[in-house]
Amino acid sequence: MSAVTIPRTLKSWGDIMSITPLPPAFPPSAPSAPLKKNRTNAIIIGAAVAVIAAIVGTGVVVVQSRDDDSKPSAAASASSTPDADVTDAAADTEPTYTTLDAGSFSIDLKTKSRQCFGSAGCNLTVEPDLTLAVDSGSVDPDAVYEITYEIHGDESGPVIETAELSERTSLNYTPTLIQTASASTKVSVEITDVTAQG
Repeated sequence: MSAVTIPRTLKSWGDIMSITPLPPAFPPSAPSAPLKKNRTNAIIIGAAVAVIAAIVGTGVVVVQSRDDDSKPSAAASASSTPDADVTDAAADTEPTYTTLDAGSFSIDLKTKSRQCFGSAGCNLTVEPDLTLAVDSGSVDPDAVYEITYEIHGDESGPVIETAELSERTSLNYTPTLIQTASASTKVSVEITDVTAQG
């Protein structure tokens, strides 16, 4: 509440009610200027947008430069028919892969467990140990290869198993339990077939 100065010449309280209050002794403060918005946030956001745009732009240029290897040959044959251009471009971009067969692998057996019973023979748990004899980069990464192999040495005859090779290096198989006629029986393995799925 502001201070009210009452002049000394007043004679009654009624005069006080009709007096308007005097302004305060100190000058009123000037209305404060509106605060300027902090531009730091806008600068930071703008810089972040510029960096993201530069990264995206660089990525587009890199991807296009990889694709440009096949585009000049298609553009150079502009005088040929459109169907021939599409066929030429498709032939240039489709990679060729090696057809795998039994000769594309070497195989051995790993003995995981062995329990012998004197002259009665042994129980063996074996797994295939496959080695790719061709460059893994020449193998179709989208194909699944079924590799059929035959294990010799079981007392009841050959045991036929199948392993699956996918994504060039992932081999899936089931360990095999065989029984040999004696502890001296040699166990061997050979690949009999390779079939591509997909």
